[in-house]
Amino acid sequence: MKSSLIELRQLAVDVLLKSKTSASNAADVSDALVAAEACGIPSHGLSRLPFYADQAISGKVNGRAVPQVTQRAKSVVNVDAANGFAFPAIRRGIDASLNRTHSTGICGVGIQRSHHAGVLGHHVERAGNAGLLALGFSNSPAAMAPWGGSVGSFGTNPIAFACPRENEFPLVIDLSLSAVARGKVVQAKAKGESIPLGWARDANGEATTDPSSALQGTMEPLGGAKGAALAFMVEILAAGLTGSNLAFQASSFFDSEGDSPGIGQFFVLIDPAKFSSSFNENVHALIEHVLAQPGTRLPGASRFEKMDQARADGIEIPDALYQDLSERVGC
Repeated sequence: MKSSLIELRQLAVDVLLKSKTSASNAADVSDALVAAEACGIPSHGLSRLPFYADQAISGKVNGRAVPQVTQRAKSVVNVDAANGFAFPAIRRGIDASLNRTHSTGICGVGIQRSHHAGVLGHHVERAGNAGLLALGFSNSPAAMAPWGGSVGSFGTNPIAFACPRENEFPLVIDLSLSAVARGKVVQAKAKGESIPLGWARDANGEATTDPSSALQGTMEPLGGAKGAALAFMVEILAAGLTGSNLAFQASSFFDSEGDSPGIGQFFVLIDPAKFSSSFNENVHALIEHVLAQPGTRLPGASRFEKMDQARADGIEIPDALYQDLSERVGC
């Protein structure tokens, strides 16, 4: 089924409004999911909406939560997501930090009692558009074992980075610390497809191509022991620093049972002008040096082409997903 971005956004809003979610939160969540689809990241797009809606209905996520922003120091912003969706909480935290960062030079933003953050790069990109460097970290429910172990201690724990550029869109780098995002395994299971070796292990610690077995086991870390160590670091920054649930304490993003996941996000915003007057020239020189080499491109550059195409042509989503969402709003 192919629909325009406007139509899909309205469908997503309607689904959430029917699922015990406030209009403001429904708008933030729908914007994020449709943006993920438009950028070619369906694993973080509308395929997540049935899970979100069911969790809002059951109360596992508070669809009517109002994030509470507090400031404990000039360069510190804390946001309590109140077991609601992550998107409204992160938006408020970033909004509260932009002007503060231009004043202080650097600002940390901690989000606690939160939920799935979607495409983490989209959050830091907002800071990049404001002329700021930004780093983002999020933990997630246990899905990855420590190196040498077999029981999930860490989530897939994405990290993201945005760098402002003069007269250009920001450079955005966004990656999961598992070999692939767990959402891709969920999508493979829904389609009845196998997964490549090297993505995941089953509950016995054996490599598997079966997505169902993978979801009962653990994801492979990106880069082996180094990826597992980075996931350890993100767990401390996103959960330890914000007072949120650690991965092994958090409930699943993919069912409506149990307590709220209550995970955390942490962002660092930096005003490069406070550190160097030659920042823009240095970044430009680095990018030019990279792009001068045949076969290279900037990380994430293809998303702009995909977004332009999605705005012009709409987006195709699976018929079964479209039918599910339509039925939820009585269409």
